[in-house]
Amino acid sequence: MGNNDCDDSGLWSRSLAGEGEAFGVLFDRHRDRVFRHAYRLSGNRHDAEDILSAAFLELWRRRSKVRLIQNSVLPWLLVTTTNVARHSRRAAFRYSKLLVSLHSGEVVSVNKNDASYAEDAADTDAALALGSLNPTDMRLVSLVLFEEYSLAVAAAILHITPGAAKTRMHRARLRMRAAIAEGASPNSGAITEGKLS
Repeated sequence: MGNNDCDDSGLWSRSLAGEGEAFGVLFDRHRDRVFRHAYRLSGNRHDAEDILSAAFLELWRRRSKVRLIQNSVLPWLLVTTTNVARHSRRAAFRYSKLLVSLHSGEVVSVNKNDASYAEDAADTDAALALGSLNPTDMRLVSLVLFEEYSLAVAAAILHITPGAAKTRMHRARLRMRAAIAEGASPNSGAITEGKLS
């Protein structure tokens, strides 16, 4: 392999030329360092593995813009890993914020025999809730709950009146709550219906 053993430049050039084996060698070379960095940022193995995969996917997806630093792709990977971890934390926070807003006024009892059950239930609830909306309402909910815009600003972005945005938001919450209630198994005890007003 020549200088490929010393640095990444040869492997990277071969990867750009479409040689999958060269990209695989880069993955093997750097995965442990990237994983350790992802683990430090995320705090658990499962999330760190997801972050690792996403960082290498970004490396391939953005390959035409990647710059090697001192003939190594590792610095780019570490920066990307940090960004992916930050986005992952934000997404988890937004999901939990959405669920809290949907469950206000409801009695919620989740069987927490293991942590993964609660995480899977949250992901399923959020997917059910968002999937119940039309595109305009989904954009409105995303702007207000996920991007934290005020209702008035979100209305301006979507070119609707603040009054229409308020009405749409209220109806969207009702539809999302109903979608979650319909998706819950009656025997699971995940959600007990309460007042939706």
